[in-house]
Amino acid sequence: MTEPDFLRATRASYDSIATDYAERFGGELAAKPLERAMLAGFADLVRAAGAGPVADIGCGTGRVTAHLSGLGVSVFGVDLSPGMLEVAREAHPDLRFEVGSMLDLDLPDGALGGVMAWYSIIHVPQERLPEVFAEFYRVLAPGGHALLAFQVGDEPLRRTEAFGRPISLEFHRRQPDRVAELLTEAGLVICARLLRERDEGGEFPETTPQGFLLARKPAAAGRS
Repeated sequence: MTEPDFLRATRASYDSIATDYAERFGGELAAKPLERAMLAGFADLVRAAGAGPVADIGCGTGRVTAHLSGLGVSVFGVDLSPGMLEVAREAHPDLRFEVGSMLDLDLPDGALGGVMAWYSIIHVPQERLPEVFAEFYRVLAPGGHALLAFQVGDEPLRRTEAFGRPISLEFHRRQPDRVAELLTEAGLVICARLLRERDEGGEFPETTPQGFLLARKPAAAGRS
């Protein structure tokens, strides 16, 4: 099967900026208390359910993977970019990181107690999101949880340069209600949502509000 152009562009772009990205955003989570609260709640839920490990899909340099591990979660990272994973493995040698795509996860059905897509669906075109969420549903065990983070908006942003290097990335802003609708259509049940207004100051200023959705695969067989 031919690989979609957006996957090739995303991989090549992040390969080229992996080291600079890690240096720039390594401390971002420490400056985001509401994000840490969402991650803590997610960690509590997946630990309590005991349905299996968590996959951090689109883990990048592994900074959030490592944060979840520090919260007592059995977690591993998956990312398109070998360059980003090289940085992740060097920074977090005790954690497992694998090359993979959220469109076709190399995981058995029902293998995971949790799926996290922390700002990783942002590079997926709208028409491919149902495929992604169907994969999340497939790999989650009954009772497993999914946590998504994304920028909120309607118009995509295209970037051709970062850290002085040429890239080709399209950032798809999402409306939480539409993302929730697609998750529901995939068979997941929405548990919680958070819309945070943009932070215009500080070390990591933002241009859009930020959205977070927590969903669950029903414990009973079948979809609801």
